[in-house]
Amino acid sequence: MLEEVEIVIRCPYCWSEITMLVDPTVRQQTYIEDCEVCCNPIQLTYRADGEEISSINVQATQ
Repeated sequence: MLEEVEIVIRCPYCWSEITMLVDPTVRQQTYIEDCEVCCNPIQLTYRADGEEISSINVQATQ
């Protein structure tokens, strides 16, 4: 069983690099999580093939 994968993204508000955990067994997922630096909401959408993350999209929600 695969575990969550750590990814590094850049916050669209403060431009800080932050890490998030995603589950590569979920083929596509969109969710909102607050930036750990500036606390603004970030929408994260990713696609995976069951083992690896194939695409990541990060955008501001405001």
